Amino acid sequence: MQFPESWLREFCNPPITTDALANLLTMAGMEVEEARPAAPPFTQVVVGQVLGVERHPGADRLNVCQVDVGRGSPLNIVCGAPNVRAGIKVPCALVGAELPPAADDKDGKPFVIKLGKLRGVESQGMLCSARELKLSDDHGGLLILSDTATVGEDIRKHLRLDDTLFTLKLTPNLGHCLSVYGIAREVAALTGAPLKTPAFPPVAASHRDTLPVKVQATDLCGRFSGRIVRKVNPKATTPTWMVDRLARCGQRSVTALVDISNYVMFEYGHPSHIFDLDKIHGALTVRWGRAGESLKLLNGNTIELDGAVGVIADDEAVESLAGIMGGDATAVSDDTRNIYVEAAFWWPEAVSGRSRRFNFSTDAGHRFERGVDPALTVEHIERITRLIIDICGGEAGPIDDQAPSLPERKPVTLRVARAAKVIGMPVSQAQCEGVMQRLGLQFTSAPGLLTVAPPSWRFDLQIEEDLIEEVVRVIGYQSLPNTPPLAPVTARLRSEASRSLGSVRRSLAALDYQETINFSFVEERWEHELAGNADPIRVLNPIASPLAVMRSSLLGSLVNVLRVNLARKATRVRVFESGRVFMRAADAADGPLSVAGVHQPMRLAGLAYGSADAVQWGAQERPVDFFDVKGDIEALLAPHAARFVPAEHPAMHPGRCARVEIDGEPIGFVGELHPKWRQAYELPSAPVLFELDSAALLARDVPTFAPLPRQQSAWRDLSVIAGDGVTHDALMQAITADLSASHAGLVRSARLFDIYRPANPAADIGPGERSLAIRLELLDDEATLTDPRIDSVVADVLQALKRRLGVRLRA
Repeated sequence: MQFPESWLREFCNPPITTDALANLLTMAGMEVEEARPAAPPFTQVVVGQVLGVERHPGADRLNVCQVDVGRGSPLNIVCGAPNVRAGIKVPCALVGAELPPAADDKDGKPFVIKLGKLRGVESQGMLCSARELKLSDDHGGLLILSDTATVGEDIRKHLRLDDTLFTLKLTPNLGHCLSVYGIAREVAALTGAPLKTPAFPPVAASHRDTLPVKVQATDLCGRFSGRIVRKVNPKATTPTWMVDRLARCGQRSVTALVDISNYVMFEYGHPSHIFDLDKIHGALTVRWGRAGESLKLLNGNTIELDGAVGVIADDEAVESLAGIMGGDATAVSDDTRNIYVEAAFWWPEAVSGRSRRFNFSTDAGHRFERGVDPALTVEHIERITRLIIDICGGEAGPIDDQAPSLPERKPVTLRVARAAKVIGMPVSQAQCEGVMQRLGLQFTSAPGLLTVAPPSWRFDLQIEEDLIEEVVRVIGYQSLPNTPPLAPVTARLRSEASRSLGSVRRSLAALDYQETINFSFVEERWEHELAGNADPIRVLNPIASPLAVMRSSLLGSLVNVLRVNLARKATRVRVFESGRVFMRAADAADGPLSVAGVHQPMRLAGLAYGSADAVQWGAQERPVDFFDVKGDIEALLAPHAARFVPAEHPAMHPGRCARVEIDGEPIGFVGELHPKWRQAYELPSAPVLFELDSAALLARDVPTFAPLPRQQSAWRDLSVIAGDGVTHDALMQAITADLSASHAGLVRSARLFDIYRPANPAADIGPGERSLAIRLELLDDEATLTDPRIDSVVADVLQALKRRLGVRLRA
């Protein structure tokens, strides 16, 4: 909200400076976003009256003017303004005056008026426009002043330019401060300076005409007041003082009737509307809109209505959007002679959000959404009527006032001890009572308690904390003591058996992956196709219509990141993301970090696309494959040994997908993107993806001491014939798991180092078979291995392989 300081001080004038006033408002919760002068500095500009105008002898577009500036003889001034004429009063810059620099002046130095000649005629000053004084952007001619201006008076004093414009950034609970009087009321409470209480003397009725009004929807309108004023002059000129004040509130002048309505809204915070009475058909009805109805508004927009929008309608059509904007059909014009002035109380819930629905906002809607005082609708109509009659003339009728449903304000109790605890410093009951008195709040007191009856203009006083806020706000936040925290500062040490997620992310970045951050809400298609989630959690109010559900997998976001990079001609993409996913879980309970019915585990996912390595001379370029990413996962999980078990995943190729396990527990999946999704998402080739539970990545074994072996290892190579269906994992499991008790622990490692499949069938290798060469490392920490013991272990290994996998020793 913007307003001039001078207007505020007419209601309450505390003995403090402008800077102190700005600081006071900010510290009281009414943040002063900007405080700027009403006009830039300039000097020696006075009110001048043009006595005579003659054509310049050497220029068709210039005039030579005789100007009286109250200093004896008139000045001779050359002027080229098209609206200069004898008799008008205008700002006149004398010789030596310093005017604001021009907009294109890069130096920013004041423009100094000097005695000079224009086309041979001496000019002893300059007649000024509003633009030249930086009062507005109007450059159509001279700034013509009122006839009551005193010749020779300083223009800054005449126009009250030594003023400051405050712009406040008000929170939604401060609806009672959306007027100059409302802010003055707060300043009076904060400073103790007297408040000038407005008086609204009733305007005597000159006729008995009223307009029938029926309030059908009491949940829309709690009070409706109106009055007919006849024989007004809509072409009357708005007084200069009113135009100036509206301009300093950021509101341009329209017509006298509209300006009066806006002026009272800025003055006392209650919006009103003026109808052209002769354009209203029959009676008015306050009701909810109906499907199929439409309304052309004052801004030229035509909107479609329904039952969620409040309206004012006559017997034939809808005429106004309740609490927001009037209709074009009943707008006042130059032909208007009779008007109907309306001021109502619209329930905040009935107005809230309606303006945004139609993609515009109004000052009236902004105020009604936050709550407008319902007790003063009649008084505000009296104020508007008086201004209309004084400026536009007319004859007022009686006021019709209906109050079918006024808000009931429940008393709020304040515990003094509770206030002291919340505020953090001692406060007495006398202090609390003093605050309530200064704010104009009625209350009853008991030892340690105050029961406050919120006034009609305070919609924000509903709970005890609201009153506590008022106490500390008036006492002053600067009075709060600087109290250090009492809680001990204790470092939260991480267990050695875990590492941070940041450490995991740095490890993945060291493996040549780049981190991405995506929204937790994603397209529903991604959930169905890439996560196999038929019932994702929906977002009630999505920021964009496609991002309508919460993700249960990170893979969809990474595939979208790949598409964005490919659209920008990237040929090699390696990205990862860590974040929470969201899944329905009936057993999930509410907690500090949880929500009932929603499981929210942390996941880490990655994607690799393009060549396995950056372009280099030392290796031939090849596409990344499953085993490259498998190696990255193994490096990430080290020293844990992961198993990769063939599995299926909705997003991955059914024959090129594995479940990642540690100690038999599944922790995620890795695999190539499914061909149908590669085609559906228009990817040139399939990327390799993985997604792992973060909890498994964070866990790690605490290092334990192991002495160096005192004995030497023994090595034996075996060559066995096995079927093509025998996997490496099954081979290693058979070697390490199926040994006899006497040989358990002697086989320290087993490594497959060769695979041979003959081009043509051989005598010892049949169709569907291949030769596997395995190197065994044998070690006994307690005694040296002898050849008989080694041969016995090798025989045991061969027996285990034969029994479990059906392999045989190659001859």
